Amino acid sequence: MVLEATMIVVDNSESSRNGDYVPSRWEAQSDAVNLIFSAKTQANPESSVGLMSMGGKGPEVLVTLTTDFGKVLDGIHRTKIRGSTHLATGIQIAGLALKHRQNKSQRQRIIVFTCSPIEESEKDLVKLAKRMKKNNISIDFIAFGDLEPDNTKKLELFNENIKGGDGSHLAIIPPGPSLLSDTLVTTPILSADGVAPRGGGAEEGGAEGGGSGFEFGIDPSTDPELALALRMSMEEEKARQEKEGKKDEPKGESLEGIPEENQPLLNAQGEASGSGGDKMDEDKKESSESKEGKKDGDGDGDKMDTA
Repeated sequence: MVLEATMIVVDNSESSRNGDYVPSRWEAQSDAVNLIFSAKTQANPESSVGLMSMGGKGPEVLVTLTTDFGKVLDGIHRTKIRGSTHLATGIQIAGLALKHRQNKSQRQRIIVFTCSPIEESEKDLVKLAKRMKKNNISIDFIAFGDLEPDNTKKLELFNENIKGGDGSHLAIIPPGPSLLSDTLVTTPILSADGVAPRGGGAEEGGAEGGGSGFEFGIDPSTDPELALALRMSMEEEKARQEKEGKKDEPKGESLEGIPEENQPLLNAQGEASGSGGDKMDEDKKESSESKEGKKDGDGDGDKMDTA
């Protein structure tokens, strides 16, 4: 898989307090950051991920490029929600962090979450996009929250000017009942890393759930108890069918010509039983009788000599 160094830029502005995404815009970002980290490191264990915020007084690097998931979690928990976003400055600082990566063979990628109004002008964004493309940096945008036409237009213009060989993607995710991370899995941002939807593979869900993408056509994240009950019911039915199939199988040919051996493996003397053992017992009995007869004959001869 692709060896990448990825900087994740989260939007911790006041707009991230909104609860139009489950459970909130900030919590939805945190869950998605966990998913992205897992996807990148599982696709290639040598890939590294960093984290930074772009809200408040200015952008802040929370975690430099690392493969330690604990550091990323700690960075998320230390982040405070405040102020407004600084999109252009945040992208430039993320680019500098990628420039100082230890493994220079890693491809450079920035994933930006944005859920607040974009204050930068279209001209400034186009200029920044061309500069990032010149430095071979791919940038993915995850737009959610404030999806005003002005915002989406700026992001689309930025994406058009940065598209390159490695691919830069724009995912616009409107509010809905599904989690932000579950919707993110279906976008090109993560589908290229071979991430399967939560709750089962897409192929199995399409075959058994009517093409809904989830096993049995139900999203386990929304109703885990029902999904578990359906899975257990399917396993019980499968086991019952296998048991009935074994009963209906034709039995093998009867071994009437072969006598059954019900006798124990060893006889009373601790020797092997069976036809061979019985024959040996008979031979021993005959030899002992012949020895006794000979002994008697010798005894009689001695008596006659004495007389």
